[in-house]
Amino acid sequence: MSAFRKISGYLLVGIVFLLTALAILGIWEVIDFEHVVRKSIMSLFVIFVAAVVILFILTVIIKDNKQPKNNNIS
Repeated sequence: MSAFRKISGYLLVGIVFLLTALAILGIWEVIDFEHVVRKSIMSLFVIFVAAVVILFILTVIIKDNKQPKNNNIS
């Protein structure tokens, strides 16, 4: 699971860098800014919803049963 989390983390960082580059190009009027802002916000919303669903799946459905064992029975 650790490799999956690292890969998904790097993927999300890459998406943020891409959206940042598009926003900067829009600020400098290299590309049409109005469409970029709308699409960027919608893209971030979709990524947020996907992250919530993945977090739910990882925490509720795929549980790590790594609870410490308590051998001290009094």
